[in-house]
Amino acid sequence: MKKLLEEFKTFALKGNVLDMAVGVVVGGAFTSIVNSVVADVLTPIISLVTPGMDFSAWHIGPIMIGNFINAVVSFLILAACVFALVKGMNALMLKKEEAPAPAPAPAPSKEEVLLTEIRDLLAAKK
Repeated sequence: MKKLLEEFKTFALKGNVLDMAVGVVVGGAFTSIVNSVVADVLTPIISLVTPGMDFSAWHIGPIMIGNFINAVVSFLILAACVFALVKGMNALMLKKEEAPAPAPAPAPSKEEVLLTEIRDLLAAKK
């Protein structure tokens, strides 16, 4: 049992698991923001186009089509935001991978060439 707990601790404290947990928490908070934007901002604006009708109250029999439309709009906004975030992160990763190669060493100066020749001549005499 102790070994199992140690393995779980090692697994749970890995960077990827912690990053994923933070992502889930932030994603949940972001979802509530998007839902609020759709329900409290976009839906009233759409209702202005159709005066006298409450968009969220639209229904076909027992099917709440207005709530479904709100959910679809929320999903599309959330998907667009996540797409933009992933696209931005991929661009940053590509920039990091495409770091410029170090500049080649400058050509040796005349003094360095002369000293190299002298060194080679002295080595040849030995």
